[in-house]
Parts: sequence; C-alpha cells; structure tokens
Amino acid sequence: MGLSWQQGPLSPGANGHFLTPGPPPERMLFAERLRRRMRVRFNDAWIADSENVIVLHEPSRYPVAYFPREDVDEQALVAGGKVTQHKDLGDTAWYAVHAGDRTTERAAWEFTALSKHAAVLEGHIAFAWRAMDAFYEEDERILGHAADQYHRIDIRDTSRTLEVRHGDTVVARSEHPVVLYESGFAPRWYVPRADIDETLLRPVEGKTFCPYKGLCDYYDIGDARRAAWSYPDAYREVDRINDMVSFEPEQVEVYLDGERLHLEPGQTVVPHGVDRGLEADEGRAA
Repeated sequence: MGLSWQQGPLSPGANGHFLTPGPPPERMLFAERLRRRMRVRFNDAWIADSENVIVLHEPSRYPVAYFPREDVDEQALVAGGKVTQHKDLGDTAWYAVHAGDRTTERAAWEFTALSKHAAVLEGHIAFAWRAMDAFYEEDERILGHAADQYHRIDIRDTSRTLEVRHGDTVVARSEHPVVLYESGFAPRWYVPRADIDETLLRPVEGKTFCPYKGLCDYYDIGDARRAAWSYPDAYREVDRINDMVSFEPEQVEVYLDGERLHLEPGQTVVPHGVDRGLEADEGRAA
C-alpha cells in the first residue's frame, strides 16, 4: 500500500524493481516531511501539534509520523528507562504518555543514537497509534496510520460484464460495475446492489477500516467466508463505491467478460485490523 506496504517499491514484495547496475540494499528507509498539520489527542488533551512532522517509510510497515520535540507537550512524556534496538536506526528510548488522570506505558518512542545519514529524525517523537485516542490532520480525524502521500485510488466506469458465481449459483451479474485501482493492490471490481442476489449475502461480525476508504462490512456467501465486502459510508473522496459490493476472487468465482480472475502473488489484502477497538459509529464520525 503506497510506498512501502504490500507491493510498493520499498516493500520486499515490490511489483517492479529498481533499474540499478547492482542489487540495491535489502532494506531501504525513506523519510520526508509530511507537509500537513498533524495533531495527537490523548485523554481529552492535545499532546502534539505540528506542521513539521517527518514520516518514516520502512519496508512492510505503515508510515509512521515523528513529531519534533518542540511541538510535543513535554509534560505528556514520562521516561521509563526502557531501551530497545531498531535494526536500522539503533537505540530506541520508550516513554509512557500521561495526561490528566491517565497514563499509558510504552506509548511513545524516540531514536537516541542515530547515524549521520538518519539525522533528520533526531529530536523527534513517535506515538503508538493504538495507544492514543485519535490522530488528526487539521480538524479531521485520520484512521489507521499517517497518510501515505504515495497512496492513490482511481475509480473508473466500465462497460465490461462482471459475473460472480459460487458453485452453480449466480451471485451477481453486472454490465456496469466500477473498477477501483489502489496503490499496491489488484484492481477491485464493485457491483451495484441492484445487480446482486442479496439473499445470498450473509453479514458477519467484525469490521476493518481503510484510512482511505472508511469502515468496511463483510459477508459470507454459503461456505465462502468473508467473500464479499462493502463500504456503506465510504469517504467522500471515494463515494462512487458507496454501498456497492466487491467480491474476493480467492473465495468465489469472479468472471470478467467470461475470463475468471485470479490474484497475483502479493495482491491479497493484508487487513489493517482493529484500531484500538474502534467502534463503527466512532469511525464514521471521523
């Protein structure tokens, strides 16, 4: 997803390769200024607020936001003496985060013995995402992780025919699906509900979220588990797929103009999981 996740160029499963005379380093880290105002909220207090956040991209990790110390409430950081080792960046000092009557251990960290080539991260603090109450860009809450500036979503209309089958049963057939192209993933085809036999979709418990699309509902189809999904309140940037349904080609048979779709290696979605027990209503209010 984006620069370093899924099949991004800095991930081990990159879809392409760098055109260099020799092999590039096995692990490449990339740091850049976010160029957006980002804030952190903990126990009803703003504990960080900065327009100079540095985002660190590491292979197979979501982007992580690092705040300059001068933009962090120093009273919110409680040194704990715990030090671990980052495989590339060395000593990592951990802090508890405190505000009001609440303290959370190992909720923030800082690199304290950086090499010269990584000096851009000196004096910067990162906060554990699930340990905080919320992160914001300006006044809008963001879910999951710091925004990846290299992540892109394009949605296109198509006149191709999409058919979904489970065994001998036709689950959906549409002559006007839309295709969603998302950085690092296979194209995903979304079908209007009018073109689906919704009696075959069985809602299941457990939602995931996407920082770029919103909260996601899932459906079983017969014995195919979580074989379909939908964003019933998709973010306005992707509202063309709002309440449409997409189907997992590895769980049910999906045909595009008669040709069955299969995911290439590395294109299966690695879910974000739960953002510190995020509830559906809370996420939709972001």
